[in-house]
Amino acid sequence: MLFNSFPFWGFFAAVLLLAYGVPAAWSRLVLVLASFIFYGVWSPRLVLLLAGCVVFNYATGILIGAKPGRRARVWLAVAVTANLGLLALFKYYGLLSQSVAGLVGVPADAFALHIVLPVAISFYSFEAISYNVDIYRGHLAARKNLIDFALFISFFPHLAAGPIIRPGHFFPQLSRRHLPDGEEIGWGSVQIVKGLIKKIVFADHFALIANAYFSFQVGHAGLIGAWIGTLAFSMQIYFDFSGYTDIARGCAMLLGLRFPANFERPYLSADITEFWRRWHISLSTWLRDYLYIPLGGNRLGGARTYANLIVTMGLGGLWHGAAWNFVLWGLYHGALLALHRAWRGRSGPAFRGPAGHPAGICLTFLLVTLGWVMFRTPDFATSWLVFGELFAGDTRVHPNMPSDMFVLLAACALWLVLDRDRRLQSWFYRGGGVSATLKISSALALSLMALEMFSNTSIAVPFIYFQF
Repeated sequence: MLFNSFPFWGFFAAVLLLAYGVPAAWSRLVLVLASFIFYGVWSPRLVLLLAGCVVFNYATGILIGAKPGRRARVWLAVAVTANLGLLALFKYYGLLSQSVAGLVGVPADAFALHIVLPVAISFYSFEAISYNVDIYRGHLAARKNLIDFALFISFFPHLAAGPIIRPGHFFPQLSRRHLPDGEEIGWGSVQIVKGLIKKIVFADHFALIANAYFSFQVGHAGLIGAWIGTLAFSMQIYFDFSGYTDIARGCAMLLGLRFPANFERPYLSADITEFWRRWHISLSTWLRDYLYIPLGGNRLGGARTYANLIVTMGLGGLWHGAAWNFVLWGLYHGALLALHRAWRGRSGPAFRGPAGHPAGICLTFLLVTLGWVMFRTPDFATSWLVFGELFAGDTRVHPNMPSDMFVLLAACALWLVLDRDRRLQSWFYRGGGVSATLKISSALALSLMALEMFSNTSIAVPFIYFQF
């Protein structure tokens, strides 16, 4: 069930009614069962895998928390190894087998097992690891209630594509869970509306342009066509993923739970470090706390800091997908972070004066957009071909260049100008009484109208991060 489909909203309405219609003691069980049903729609066979992950990590959490010391370290190693091993088997075996086959000179599928990649395994594996690590560090007590832990791992609004929820943020909410008040209902509803508009009106239409270039026209579209296709994907991935996050946060709020922000207008960042503080925040902070800092962070001198940044981002790229292009994309961002840190340490901000901040935003957006080429293309050869067109392609305007690209970009710019302080969003849900109810109802009606008018059901563009 996709968030941008009517079946999901029928399902969500039924869950909402059941969760608040049954006694409070039963509502968590309702949400767990609903989450497993949601996952089962994607793949009934892999529900057992999700259930096994829940039971295994519930048990290791109790064992780690029972006796601090050497035994706890052993169980932590077992938990982390098992979760990473499961992720490696399902997600990376194909890449490894193809690489080995290429090295020994046999057909690429010689060692293939044709393993199906489970939806959401990257997300719930990372959440399970953070749960066990936080117990070992003493930041969290092991959860004794299996239903609560199952809800943490499987909660359906964020199950398929995040955000990655920290146990220390999630579990305290269960003990004080309450019916959302009028402002919370308004906030959740506005997030859902905003997410649907991002996905249906913007991401899916940018996807048509990006797919036309990357799937069919690479090497034939010329310089202008290459830039249009690349910019279209840069906009698509932002609107697609941040739209999913908005919907997930809105649904969670209506069910009485708060999710942290995962995007804070990252394309307005003035440098690459700021960009990673504002893009996919739940992943970047997870990598910082569970990988970068344990590697030594910035505590071991400049050279080691730069190496830690590059290694962390390279592994973060690999997390996104089982292809060497993702690793290269991660290493590229690691190198940018290292270069920015080195420059800032020696010379201060790269841009100064009244025009400095806008110049920084433009340069950062350009560097990030060029990086998306490696993220979108299937292999190095195609990436190289795209870069060749971007910087040395033929400058003729091709007749099949999409005109609606500029309309979409103008609409994005207009929205940033109108709502630069997010006042319009706040206006929809702040306040109470009939006025707030009318505004929320109007917003929901507009979202349904947008779904009907702009959704191209014959194409049904899936959310990008569902593949990770």
